[in-house]
Amino acid sequence: MQLEGKVAVVTGGGKGIGKAIALTLAGEGADVVIAARTEADLKKTAAEIEKTGRKCLAIATDQAVDEQVRRMVERTLERFGRVDVLVNNAGIGGPAVSVADMELEAWNQTLAINLTGAMLCTKYILKNDMIPRKSGNIINISSVAGRMGEPYRSPYSASKWGLIGFTQSLAMEVGKYGIRVNCIAPGPVEGERIEWALRQVSKNQGITYEQAVEGEVARTALGRMVKPEEVAALAVFLASEKSAGITGQTINCSAGLMMD
Repeated sequence: MQLEGKVAVVTGGGKGIGKAIALTLAGEGADVVIAARTEADLKKTAAEIEKTGRKCLAIATDQAVDEQVRRMVERTLERFGRVDVLVNNAGIGGPAVSVADMELEAWNQTLAINLTGAMLCTKYILKNDMIPRKSGNIINISSVAGRMGEPYRSPYSASKWGLIGFTQSLAMEVGKYGIRVNCIAPGPVEGERIEWALRQVSKNQGITYEQAVEGEVARTALGRMVKPEEVAALAVFLASEKSAGITGQTINCSAGLMMD
């Protein structure tokens, strides 16, 4: 197993990509802390992780709230003593409206959760554990929407572009401590999030949901969506020593939708 004895924190770990990453990290030998806003999802995922024989701590956390993030990190260190891997995955889709019709509250909420929340998790884990130990690995989950704009999704796209810049800046800051920072940019991933997004596309473009799905799939070289487990496999690679020479990079996992 590639992560035997490691401790990983996965935000947004209750469902979707975060759940797949948490389960895959556990399958590779890591004990896992999962944090998200919905406690019911966390409990279900925690039970699945513990069935693999690994330890799991589920902490209900709104990562847009500084105090909740700080406490989540404190509880993690109280339980496990360190954090070897942080996966900043938590995020929301944000509003699907034009900039002309944008509500400031919706814009701010999207950036607070998707971008500022990742900064807060990183800040407290770096300051209280990774920098003093001079060891650690941070993986940010962005999106292909962070590499090209999408109409009616400006706050989501802006937050995901921000994560890529955050990744590069942070990698340059913490490399001297032996800490690596990388980013994954998934394309359309099977699950609730892409279904919601494509229903918004169908509404905004005046087409059927089925046409929206066909259009999205047609943009990919492989002619299909990405599976959550495929994103998780890439996260394991970046968390392992097999990627020891890689930092500051954003790697697409998009079935060929994005190739640069």
